[in-house]
Amino acid sequence: MTAAAFAAVCDGLAGGRLSGQLAVAISGGPDSLALLILAHAAYGERVVALTVDHGLRAESAGEAAMVASVCAARGIFHTTLVWRGDKPAANVQAAARDARYALMRDHCVAHGIAWLATGHHADDQAETLLMRLARGSGTGGLSGIRARRDLGEGVTLLRPLLEMRRADLRAIVDAAGLAPVDDPANRSPAYDRTAARALLAGTPWLDAARLADAAAHLGEAEAALAWTADLAWDSRAEIGETVVLEVVGLPAELRRRFVTRALAHFGAALRGPETDRLIARLAGGETATLGGVQARGGDRWTFRRARSRI
Repeated sequence: MTAAAFAAVCDGLAGGRLSGQLAVAISGGPDSLALLILAHAAYGERVVALTVDHGLRAESAGEAAMVASVCAARGIFHTTLVWRGDKPAANVQAAARDARYALMRDHCVAHGIAWLATGHHADDQAETLLMRLARGSGTGGLSGIRARRDLGEGVTLLRPLLEMRRADLRAIVDAAGLAPVDDPANRSPAYDRTAARALLAGTPWLDAARLADAAAHLGEAEAALAWTADLAWDSRAEIGETVVLEVVGLPAELRRRFVTRALAHFGAALRGPETDRLIARLAGGETATLGGVQARGGDRWTFRRARSRI
């Protein structure tokens, strides 16, 4: 990928010519180093680099220092953000990801930066699709890694490398003479992604690029479903202290989206299986109370806050 091609992808994701500074998330691994190289070639001094030290491994501070030296050699402004406080005993990777994005978003907000880029690529996309297939995800989950996502507070996440392969990004880093960080977590059998990566590597007919294409197609299908659900909601939902839904004739997926949206109106959220069980009860004309919301079935489904028990 050339600097011009990288800029064209970023401009497309930004919805026009990308203006202002671009923050890039860089851990020191080959993917993020390649992102840094391409971004700097495309945008020069407008690029700033952010590294998050999660404090989960003894090597993390040294790796952040290595990234800082790489950036200094290229005249790129670099900041290390530290995840402080107690760390969870379970679901560490998910908590670390949430903390990482929160730290980077807050830094961007504080410095007036509207764009944050990460180095996710086609192989990551394929691995994500396999993991979510194994979990029984719907079209939303099977859409995989989104190329653009609103992080809130005026910051937008861009993933301009989703059509690039891992090997191509590594070649960019090797050509630059850089030695990337080797994170042992990428090989740990404790994580589903490691198994998905091994499955791809050991199964020739599973082509990562084709799987990434499938995730993109599912993303388009998800967008179409969301658009259809919005149109149907406008004509079939009455919103007030009680939410009333006209569900007769609605396809199952739209019913699911309606129920999810009605619950969200009252600040409630259910996992997929819980939502499906609730829909089955409502379809049978039953009444159920979940997440502080009372739902009543029949031809029209109604949702209201459940009365507090004294």
